[in-house]
Amino acid sequence: MTVGDALDFDRVDVVRGATPVLRAVSWRVGCGERWAVLGPNGSGKTTLLQLASGYLHPTRGTVAVLGHQLGHVDVRRLRQRIGIVSAAIAKMLVPSVTAVDVVMSARHAALEPWWHTYAAADRSRAEDLLARAGFASVADRPFGVLSEGERQQILLARTLMAEPDLLLLDEPAAGLDIAGRERLVSRLAQLAADPASPPMVLVTHHLEEIPAHFSHLLLLREGAVVAAGPIDEVLTSANVSTTFGMGLDVEGARGRWTCRAAGLIDP
Repeated sequence: MTVGDALDFDRVDVVRGATPVLRAVSWRVGCGERWAVLGPNGSGKTTLLQLASGYLHPTRGTVAVLGHQLGHVDVRRLRQRIGIVSAAIAKMLVPSVTAVDVVMSARHAALEPWWHTYAAADRSRAEDLLARAGFASVADRPFGVLSEGERQQILLARTLMAEPDLLLLDEPAAGLDIAGRERLVSRLAQLAADPASPPMVLVTHHLEEIPAHFSHLLLLREGAVVAAGPIDEVLTSANVSTTFGMGLDVEGARGRWTCRAAGLIDP
């Protein structure tokens, strides 16, 4: 493991029952890197994030998170340094709590603001995070009445409120309409371009959801690594076709990517 690595997977296997979920995965996320993890359903992406967040241990091999090897560290303390944006967290939040309080309560890793004392600076920071994302107008609205796109932006702001050393994003654009997706992807691109942002790992199975300024890509198929490295080298038609098991043409423009089945006839 190189000093300063956010994540270091060394020949990692995960087996559930008799089923291999990850197979000999070696992967390293360095300081300042922004990784997308791409693969079809069932490729092991969620399991990879469970390892990266300290909620799962490997069957074989080693996983180091923020310089600490799983199995040799108090994961409860380690998780306090990791920010996670996922649908599971949204389901735990109280619908009546306002957006700004959802964000602010992350200061104490709480789901509600009632049980802790917050300074004016805490509320100011929460309001600033919402404003940076362009969502200052929803600050005083209950979380439960917000659109799915607005909720994802609130969850991202909440995660940043805790000033994590590692940011994990589990399909954050899933279920969003085009406008909601593009607003979220734009905000993630802003964060990716900021040198002060922590290392980031985004899991998706859509190329269109990879923001500009993401530097690296890991491709997974059936629990094994197809390719990993700088995104301009790895994100090719050949690699993506292998990953998804069909011929696909990949195109990139202005830091964004699309793909479609190879050989389609234009109308």
